[in-house]
Amino acid sequence: MSTLLEHGRTHDCGSLRAADVGATVVLFGWVHRRRDLGARIFVQLRDRFGITQVVFGKDLDAAAYEAASGLRGEFCVAVKGEVVARGDNSNAAMATGEIEVNATELQVFSPADTLPFNVADDDKLDASEALRLKHRYLDLRRPSLQKNFVLRSRLATLTRITLAEQGFLELETPYMVKYTPGGARNFLVPSRLNPGMFYALAESPQIFKQLFMVAGMDKYFQICRCFRDEDLRNDRQPEFTQIDVEISFATPERVFAPIERLIRRAWSEVLGVTLPDPFPRMTWAEAMNRFGSDKPDLRFGLEFVDITDLAHRSGAKIFEAAKLVKAIVVPAAHSESLSRGRIDKLTELVKKRESGGAKGLAWAKVQEGGSWTSPLTKAISAEFQAEISARVGAEPGSVVLVVADEPHTVHAALNALRLELRDSLDLVKHQGSDPWRFLWVTDFPLFEKSERGYVSSHHPFTSPRLDQLALLDSDPSQVLAQAYDLVLNGNEVGGGSIRIHQSDVQAKIFQVLGLSEAQIQQKFGFLLDAFRYGPPPHGGIALGLDRLSMLMCGAQSLRDVIAFPKTQKGTDLMTGCPSGADDAQLAELYIGHRDLPATPES
Repeated sequence: MSTLLEHGRTHDCGSLRAADVGATVVLFGWVHRRRDLGARIFVQLRDRFGITQVVFGKDLDAAAYEAASGLRGEFCVAVKGEVVARGDNSNAAMATGEIEVNATELQVFSPADTLPFNVADDDKLDASEALRLKHRYLDLRRPSLQKNFVLRSRLATLTRITLAEQGFLELETPYMVKYTPGGARNFLVPSRLNPGMFYALAESPQIFKQLFMVAGMDKYFQICRCFRDEDLRNDRQPEFTQIDVEISFATPERVFAPIERLIRRAWSEVLGVTLPDPFPRMTWAEAMNRFGSDKPDLRFGLEFVDITDLAHRSGAKIFEAAKLVKAIVVPAAHSESLSRGRIDKLTELVKKRESGGAKGLAWAKVQEGGSWTSPLTKAISAEFQAEISARVGAEPGSVVLVVADEPHTVHAALNALRLELRDSLDLVKHQGSDPWRFLWVTDFPLFEKSERGYVSSHHPFTSPRLDQLALLDSDPSQVLAQAYDLVLNGNEVGGGSIRIHQSDVQAKIFQVLGLSEAQIQQKFGFLLDAFRYGPPPHGGIALGLDRLSMLMCGAQSLRDVIAFPKTQKGTDLMTGCPSGADDAQLAELYIGHRDLPATPES
């Protein structure tokens, strides 16, 4: 007698419909829920495609009914039976709700112990994340997580298809690479065959994809793993996946075009959403001026308005020393919740170091005619109150929030304030704007100032704007880069640049960065050697596959779209990783054992 496994399943658990009534089917899956009503046992059978209701009864098949009486949640089983219509008992909430399967045969592949948490009640999950990560193989059975990974898989497949159709070659680069100081912290891998020497796990394929361009590959892409030994958070993992792209003879627009085509296709085929063609552009300077962020969320308003001139002429002492004074306006429709106590909390927010460390937050509630209810009314005349109200576009009932300080502090503080109001007032939902707002941010500064001089804002192979090369000698801080980020709803989802391919320009960049010839050779010698042999102009971008998937799914954490993620301490609770190594293992790698300092008891 053949088993149901040998017979094979005829359908998955999400595919049966009314048109299948009368068919004999074989289903494989897990017991999602079970109800025993005496004469009938109802089982919801689940696989990653969906759920089908299966009915067991003595009159249908006595042996199958008897076997079904012992079923419990998450048993892995096979069922054979006839598809019948549910009629008045149809369940519109289930894709297969018009039918059920009258079981004539049941085979239990494997039973299941009582689960540490219930994967069936996905919307009522009360297990801690630590417990779920410890049993990640069970967590991944939850339908909501499985939908995330179906989406992620479709995005990866569409990436390969779309880029291949445009002439890109999928090429691989090494994971174990030369360690180069600077940039993100690398994971180090000791070499057994080369005592005392180490590989680094690649933080990105940056140098190798540029070498592909030197090699004449013209268009490259890779869905690649990258590794960075950094402090973690909800949107950062030590190992992550990016869609890496490089193009010969590139300009920014030639990089934007295939990426936009990929994104538009993914949103259309996966989410059923039509995106604009082309995506809007905004310079870094404009983004900072209007939103105080190089990744602005465009789904709601609260744009910054510069009132520096009016503030200085108003005579208010709190504005006298400020180099920049800017305001945002909370519309009357959302201002009722801005009580004095709430404004005090917002003031504390802008004072925090991570929010810019502003000295304070000035506020005013606008009355008819533009006058204010505010602590500032004694310092600012009614005339200037009305003039400021008109400048910022404040209507009666709205609240004006003002920060006055150094420019970078004003922008950071108002950006933090803007995002806090977005979330606390639910502005995205209330304003009913387009839920998917993509934006190219361009023309970033090439350098950033540090205590030691200039450092690259992106990396030292980013090309300056060619019309600003003279500024490399006179004022490097004013040089703009041919760099660009792709932003979605306030999240950076990709970043790249046009690369330097001229040796004289590269030498000038290294000079500005203060690198010695020895440092240049240590870090980048092999790439510079390659650039002696006719490198083409080239540029590229890297998109975060994890982050794109997270946003498309509406997930709150990268851990919801990474199959086996690490915690914020970089540990894998399921496998107990990282773990120690014994002396013999360390000796093979020419590493001596050293006891760690005792950890003081908490």
